[in-house]
Amino acid sequence: MQGLPPPETECILTDRRRVLAVLAGLLLGFFGTLLSAAPASAHAALVGSDPGMGTIVPDAPNRVTLTFSESVQLIPGKIRVIAPDGSQADQGDPSVSGGEVTVPLRSGGGRGTYLVSYRVISADSHPVAGTITYSVGAASTPPAASAEDQVRVDPVVRALIPVGKYLGYVGLVLLVGPVLVLALLWPQRLDRSGPGRLIWTGIGLVTGSTLLGLYLQAPYTLGVGLFDVRVGDLRDVLGSTFGAVMLVRLGVVIAAAFLLRPLLGGPRGGGGGESKLDLALLGVLGVAALATWPLTGHPTASPVAGVSVVIDAIHLAAMAVWLGGLVMLFGFLLPRANGRELGAILPIWSRWAAAAVGALIFAGVVQALMEVASLDGLINSTYGRLILAKIGLAAIVIGVAAYSRKLVRDRSAEEAPGPLRRIVSIELAITAVVLAITAALVQISPPRTAEAAETGAASTTVTQTLTAEKMSLQVDIFPAAVGNNSIHLYAYTPDNKPLPVVEWKATAALADKGIEPIEIPLLRITDFHAIGDIALPAAGEWTFKFTARTSDIDQSTMTMTATIK
Repeated sequence: MQGLPPPETECILTDRRRVLAVLAGLLLGFFGTLLSAAPASAHAALVGSDPGMGTIVPDAPNRVTLTFSESVQLIPGKIRVIAPDGSQADQGDPSVSGGEVTVPLRSGGGRGTYLVSYRVISADSHPVAGTITYSVGAASTPPAASAEDQVRVDPVVRALIPVGKYLGYVGLVLLVGPVLVLALLWPQRLDRSGPGRLIWTGIGLVTGSTLLGLYLQAPYTLGVGLFDVRVGDLRDVLGSTFGAVMLVRLGVVIAAAFLLRPLLGGPRGGGGGESKLDLALLGVLGVAALATWPLTGHPTASPVAGVSVVIDAIHLAAMAVWLGGLVMLFGFLLPRANGRELGAILPIWSRWAAAAVGALIFAGVVQALMEVASLDGLINSTYGRLILAKIGLAAIVIGVAAYSRKLVRDRSAEEAPGPLRRIVSIELAITAVVLAITAALVQISPPRTAEAAETGAASTTVTQTLTAEKMSLQVDIFPAAVGNNSIHLYAYTPDNKPLPVVEWKATAALADKGIEPIEIPLLRITDFHAIGDIALPAAGEWTFKFTARTSDIDQSTMTMTATIK
């Protein structure tokens, strides 16, 4: 009949329609990623500083130390210390050791309040920014913080980051599972051009996602617009740990592309020319590629980073094998393989799927335990609620997969393809949404980070300034909690000059719980500075009484209350 395409052309067109259908299903999750894109969250927390936030020190320090909940990397020019008069107080380049950043200061700093602004990169490649203040001698109006001292991310950059990650996950699915099926389960008589196009699409998506991630890291960490990036900024990204890992991923993908050519065949899709050595090398490259995902995410900041990286790689591998295999079943094997071939393929695939699902469950549970850390974090945090949504969807998919395995066991190879395709299409649709949730989770701080920040914030110094007719007394109590506490006393004249004290006395009492005044032994450190230690046995509103004698006839007595937790 005239006007009808030849059988080979019709087969190619059918394959293309199947590939497009699979990609359309996966792109459903793409739009879910767009909708779920939220402001990128910093995944490290400032848990301490020296001088402490809001404290008053008697003399200008020669350095400022910032302590974070995880290891960080410096961004050139993004840590500054501003003096009370607005001049730059830091001198030289800051240094970092793990989670501790040291900022050298110029000598001879004046009295008043200083502003420390910082922007660093956390271990999982997210920027962390903020400010703290401390005072020398006495507090004053702090210098104004600039816009770059805040955690600012351009909205376009913020939206593109999870989209790029999602496309990378899709590429991984279209690469790992299809290659495994094509190498070990593909019938020799079937043409490989359709799966070949799917695999090349996967390679393109992983490559494009990696290049996009490398570029976006510059405006993301610097807090600038998408096109406000300079060549030097990109060079800094390439020289970072994040850049090195992404370059390794690019190299692995390029090497894999060369090794895949015999497997995928030439223009006609003949294939079958791969060697066992090529397949072994592809396996090694696959493991290396999978490891690059956790090395740029949450696992690197985990308390047990090595275990977390391995678990995350297992999770990704199981996901890619399972979903990629489903894509091959739905798009090619079920429509094109005959009953005898399906009779051999489906039982093997069923065992693969069961193993992959088991690995997914195991890795997912371990990941959740490490990142969520508590039941409260699972229920009351955005990260935890997304984990619960992911678990719910995964449970549905696992139930559908169990039904499909039962179908394979109970029906003949000739009866199974039609119902099995419908079941697989449901699995793919749900897992597309699961992938979107996974991409969103990468951008959200896990509860363990928030708990670390709260723990750091809880260890604070209570600072008060008491005034009398002839004296101003600054009192620091650390950590203001039940147990041993350190007390620092600084005496100043009404015009904020150091005031020599001949003798110090202090007591602490908690009348609500019947605790009479306890004498606090004090040691005179300098003419105007004394320190003491006291064990406070209970929480509550403690009353502290201080007496400072400045001469044989002059002394001042002042009282304050402080909350001890």
